[in-house]
Amino acid sequence: MKLKEDLNPMLLLLFHLMVSIYAIITFLPSYLLSWVFQPDVDFYGSEEERAKRAKARSVEGCPEGPYRAVSATKRLVTSLHPGVDTLDKVFEYAATRFPHRDCLGTREVISEEDEQQSNGKVFKKVVLGEYRWLSYQETLTAATQLGSGLASLGQRPKTNIAIFCETRAEWIIAAQACFMYNFPLVTLYSTLGGPAIAHGLNETQVTHIITSKELLETRLKAILIEVPRLQHIIVVENAPTTWPGYPRGIGIHNMAAVQKLGTRPENAARECKQPLPSDIAVIMYTSGSTGIPKGVMISHSNILAGITGMAERIPNLCEEDTYIGYLPLAHVLELSAELVCVSHGCRIGYSSPQTLADQSTKIKRGSKGDTSVLQPTLMAAVPEIMDRIYKNVMNKVEEMNCVQRTLFILAYNYKLEQLAKGYSTPLCDRLVFRKVRSLLGGRTRVLLSGGAPLSAATQRFMNVCFCCPVGQGYGLTETCGAGTISELWDYSTGRVGGPLVCCEIKLKDWVEGGYRSTDKPHPRGEVLIGGPNVTMGYYKKEAKNQEDFFVDENGQRWFCTGDIGEFQEDGCLKIIDRKKDLVKLQAGEYVSLGKVEAMLKNCPLIDNICAYANSDEIYVIGFVVPNQKHLLALAEQYGIRGSWEELCNSKAMEELVLKVITEAALTAQLERFEIPRKICLSPEPWTPETGLVTDAFKLKRKELKTRYQDDIERMYGGK
Repeated sequence: MKLKEDLNPMLLLLFHLMVSIYAIITFLPSYLLSWVFQPDVDFYGSEEERAKRAKARSVEGCPEGPYRAVSATKRLVTSLHPGVDTLDKVFEYAATRFPHRDCLGTREVISEEDEQQSNGKVFKKVVLGEYRWLSYQETLTAATQLGSGLASLGQRPKTNIAIFCETRAEWIIAAQACFMYNFPLVTLYSTLGGPAIAHGLNETQVTHIITSKELLETRLKAILIEVPRLQHIIVVENAPTTWPGYPRGIGIHNMAAVQKLGTRPENAARECKQPLPSDIAVIMYTSGSTGIPKGVMISHSNILAGITGMAERIPNLCEEDTYIGYLPLAHVLELSAELVCVSHGCRIGYSSPQTLADQSTKIKRGSKGDTSVLQPTLMAAVPEIMDRIYKNVMNKVEEMNCVQRTLFILAYNYKLEQLAKGYSTPLCDRLVFRKVRSLLGGRTRVLLSGGAPLSAATQRFMNVCFCCPVGQGYGLTETCGAGTISELWDYSTGRVGGPLVCCEIKLKDWVEGGYRSTDKPHPRGEVLIGGPNVTMGYYKKEAKNQEDFFVDENGQRWFCTGDIGEFQEDGCLKIIDRKKDLVKLQAGEYVSLGKVEAMLKNCPLIDNICAYANSDEIYVIGFVVPNQKHLLALAEQYGIRGSWEELCNSKAMEELVLKVITEAALTAQLERFEIPRKICLSPEPWTPETGLVTDAFKLKRKELKTRYQDDIERMYGGK
């Protein structure tokens, strides 16, 4: 998507002259050097040529599939290294190959202080130092000691243990301890509410839980009386040795103390009960976008197959790479990404969304965010975070003077043209985009996107300004996060690539929604994923297992995703709908709520949006979290005054925002019946803490409907 601006003709001529001279001077040397030093590197050609290259094909030649990656037509791949068939062996393999290399890194906290904002709110700000690293050997030793210590506290093999903790080095150490001693690990999001936490702990009957001091005091303490089986709480920090005010019969231990317990001769001599590939490694509770969270049972072999498929799509992955971990480790995307890195000896530096960049909310002005210090080469992100980066940078572009803005737009559009032809733009990268690229540390070479669809505008922006490919993927907890990842040389947008080498995909007709594998020009239908990465099913949910999983005549396990996809000529999958998001209006038109939201989220005035429709109504409505800067500018333009809450509750502002949204919808070529006719503005952002979105920032439609029930009735005329 090109950026538009009234460009100065003289600047335009000067810019094109400069890049033309540069291209002529550098072409021959760069061509010769690449031929001498990288003779085996493929030139993938223009976007048109890349789109013709086969990424997957139907094994049986049928339009419904199953489709497999071109490199996995004979068999599906199940493991990374020979003989490494469980997760404890993955880490042992890495520690043997890379014993002294950095493994897990945590930044030192130098100071903390409260900072009062102009609106009276107080935010905690931190100044952080350098990363402190544990080597692979030190991490393995810490995990071994912790596992032995947990066993001495009564934790038994094949008996569930829970982790309820933020993303940090101790999370992975605890997970490795559990893998090593065959303790199935129950993962719970740190943002889950009390009832959901109690449900997960009681359903899995855990007696031991690993958590942080903050989560113990703010979340767990209030529900301990509802979890009668719980006996031991292990706090990851160096916390107090006494804990007044907690129920009797519950022992609270520091993680360091449990590790020390594990070093005692009588405990250290205890042998690990090594898991089998078919044993449960993780019971991962979903973030609950549609109700009570479900626990997905994931075996060692499931995870190994999934990370094997993911690793194949990351070129040149090696011990020289640095990954930044900040997404929830209780989410399958982050856990899989970190295990991929561990299996290749990469180092993992930990962060959080509040400390990620220099401008992040918790970083004191003038000090450095985590990406600036760590300078990662690999990063996983959900579209919500990339959308924010895109909007923030484009806001900065709008604030530039005329000459700066013109040069930026010229460089942006020029690079888009060159990428389409298959060429790089080192001069633009160095002179124009270096400052933008430095927002993520300046060394990022691969960005993995998952959790939700990534808009074409945001993907193009990341390709251009961050000078690296974006591997857009598709997968679910039920498939270990594995399904598809686009080839990194494929810069096309709106697609999620072909199947990974660990699985295959077929389409199932959904007649009610009007999707069939016989559709022209592309076969369409519900996406079914099959292979060794498909999990064991939901914990204690047999009826749901029968509904969503099945085993075919060849003994292969399949999962029915509920998503609607279409396969394109080159074997790439495109997700075009979701069964649960499809609403039939009174006049008979089908509206895909997810499609409407994806199209409108690129509007600068919108930070977040939830489309809604009743099947007995004739139009769509929407709940909108407006962008504060753009809404205030719109209000000033029309002379409307008031506080932030007053503006969001203003009927006049609703009408103005609706007008902008309608124009954006028409530009995005939405049908008239898909465009929201009425909206309400929310002054509060939707975060996982509000319970209105999941930790992966997926909308919780049921909770949003409850929150805005009065507004729904108002927008539908009191019905």
